[in-house]
Amino acid sequence: MNDVTTVKGSPSATTPGMKGQDKLTPLASRYVDVGSLPWKPTPCAGIEMKVLVEDSATGLLTALFRWQPGAELGLHEHVEIEQTFVLEGSLVDDEGEVTAGNYVWRPKGNRHVARSPNGALVLSVFLKPNIFLGEDKQGMQLR
Repeated sequence: MNDVTTVKGSPSATTPGMKGQDKLTPLASRYVDVGSLPWKPTPCAGIEMKVLVEDSATGLLTALFRWQPGAELGLHEHVEIEQTFVLEGSLVDDEGEVTAGNYVWRPKGNRHVARSPNGALVLSVFLKPNIFLGEDKQGMQLR
C-alpha cells in the first residue's frame, strides 16, 4: 500500500517561483496561484512563458505561453506528443489554424513553424522539450 511513509525524497517535478512548495510533503497536492508566477522570456522573440509544472528528470513541461502579435516559433520537431489549448487568439502553421477555445495535438516527429498573427495565450503540455532545427536556433530547447 502506498502512503507517505514509503515515499523517500522529494518529487522531481516543481513549479518555479511557487511560494511554500519547499514545505510540502512529497505527495501533497500543489495548488498554484498562477497570477503570482512570473512571465519568463523564451529564446524566441515575442513569446513568454509561465511554467506551471516542470520535471527536469523526464522533460515534462506544462506552461502558459503568451505570444505577441506576429511572434513566430521557428522550425522545430516534437520529440514526444505536444498538446496545446488556445485560451485567446490563435496559432497558425502550414497544416491549419487553432483558435480560441480549441485544441491541437501533434504526434512525435511532427515538424513545423508556428506563428501567431494577432497574438495568443495558450496552455501547452510537452512530454519532452522540442528540438529546434532552424540555423539560428539549432539544438536549442524552449526553456
